[in-house]
Amino acid sequence: MRHNKKGKFLGRTTSHRKALMRNLVINLIEHKRIKTTHSKALEIRRFIDRMITYAKKGTVHHRRLAFKFLQNKEAVKVLFDEIGPACAERPGGYTRVLKLGLRQGDAAPISMIQLVDFIGAEKPKKQESKKENKKEAEA
Repeated sequence: MRHNKKGKFLGRTTSHRKALMRNLVINLIEHKRIKTTHSKALEIRRFIDRMITYAKKGTVHHRRLAFKFLQNKEAVKVLFDEIGPACAERPGGYTRVLKLGLRQGDAAPISMIQLVDFIGAEKPKKQESKKENKKEAEA
């Protein structure tokens, strides 16, 4: 019988699967969108939705629960300072999974998972270095 066996196994051991989910969720928090196989994208929705719900509540207890899963201080900081307040009024449905087609090497279905509230938000580009500014000033 298959009691209490939630989620996909993805052909991995338990420890490998937990590490994979943790890394994918951290990357999604950092980049706001990632490309991965369709089955992995559907699977990490469970975890990222739970983390965003923790961030919306914002208590120390929920911050510790998020750190227990993520084990990454920077990801927890971004989650609670940026993503949680942005999703405060949304009653769920924090992610969107878009099918992109098949991967060229092995024809695996590829999808993009993205945070809904951060679709138009791109990272600001880095400013020019001081050397480039000096060269422009001298010219």
